[in-house]
Amino acid sequence: MFRCALLTLIAAALAAALPAAAEPRPFPASALRAEFSVEQPPQVRLDGRSARLAPGARIRSADNLIVVPAALAGQVPATVHYTVDSYGLLMDVWVLTAEERALQPWPRTAAEAAAWRYDPLARRWSKP
Repeated sequence: MFRCALLTLIAAALAAALPAAAEPRPFPASALRAEFSVEQPPQVRLDGRSARLAPGARIRSADNLIVVPAALAGQVPATVHYTVDSYGLLMDVWVLTAEERALQPWPRTAAEAAAWRYDPLARRWSKP
């Protein structure tokens, strides 16, 4: 009896988690795209230029799991979406899946984001 109830709970939890994993991740309109690599945490590189992670920065893998920066040190640069805090430090970083990388276009600079239009329902950018 107990085993049956436990298996039912596990199956329900897995069923609830599967649809959520299949949904696309909602990136904020303020997120920009770049090639990202970790040098020596908190030092990172964005599109070849030096940047720094904010205290409390969150890096999410392509599986949407939080990863520590040291786990990514020395790896091949990954395409990411990122946001910065009010001091210009990286706050949120999302490593993109192949499907997310295919979402084109996505702004790479704040000037592009200011000039382009974002559709929050379709979660897509359009160039003027």
